[in-house]
Amino acid sequence: MTITTLVTHSGGFHADEVLSTVILTRLYPEARVLRTRAREEITPAADRVIYDVGGTYDPEARIFDHHQRESPLREDETPYSSFGLIWKHFGMDYLKSFDIPEADLEKIHGSFDRGFVLPVDQVDNGTVSVSEAGPLSSLTLPGLIETLKPVFDDTDPEAETRGFHAAVEIARQFVEARVARSAAKRRAELLAAEAVRAAGDSPILELPMGMPFRPAVIEAGADHLLFVVTPRPGGDWTLGGIRKYDEGFEQRADLPAAWGGLSGAELEAVSGVPGATFCHKALFIAAATSREAILQMAALAVEEARRLAPAPDTAEPCPPDVQG
Repeated sequence: MTITTLVTHSGGFHADEVLSTVILTRLYPEARVLRTRAREEITPAADRVIYDVGGTYDPEARIFDHHQRESPLREDETPYSSFGLIWKHFGMDYLKSFDIPEADLEKIHGSFDRGFVLPVDQVDNGTVSVSEAGPLSSLTLPGLIETLKPVFDDTDPEAETRGFHAAVEIARQFVEARVARSAAKRRAELLAAEAVRAAGDSPILELPMGMPFRPAVIEAGADHLLFVVTPRPGGDWTLGGIRKYDEGFEQRADLPAAWGGLSGAELEAVSGVPGATFCHKALFIAAATSREAILQMAALAVEEARRLAPAPDTAEPCPPDVQG
């Protein structure tokens, strides 16, 4: 039977049912969203999905609450929120509503669950506090959704409903953008992996366009790669370093120190490369007017990095002490 009604609770709203509504309204765009606590409305029926209300978790009956004493848990025993439950049961169909290759669905589903859904579960159930984000706590998505609630002395009976629907539309943009970014990241991984294979033993990775590339470099075990060159719209090219770690800014190799902060004719003179246009003072990116020029700069950067690299330790190990 067609789903015609999406039922959640009335009154104050939180991120979990707002985000659940984002998922369900894409899958059932003709269904009405009913915010209520009336028992007759939160009784399972063939034409409805009930979430964040109802006092039970019963996927067969399409009721997805988590407030009951025996609340549903993830495999790691983190309690689900309604968003986690809705994503678990409807997330794959939600992703299929986008233009995402079938082979990527499982990976994107899991990535979105870990990176976007799980934090909402944790905050909603109190296992993590938004205050852990420090001065940015009010700017987390759950924090921002809270700001859309009506103020305490707004006595308009429709204020909660207006705030809820405004929150759903704002949250929808974040969810869809995050899904689009995850799908794009997967496409980038495939393109970057091909570029890594094409690079072979070269220390220079050449990409067809700007894209996330480090995961492909790490997965390939391409420790020999030091720099990446990329074309930019308009015909310019860039030369960049490759970060050593996921966190921080330390690179496998910096661009030559003599280039730092220079641009135009001054950089051309110091580097000896006609067409060199810019090098950031932090030595993580440089630019040139052509592929030929950027590859010349890359070759010089590799030469300088190898010159400055510490010599391998070839000393003979000391024999262990002989005990008499």
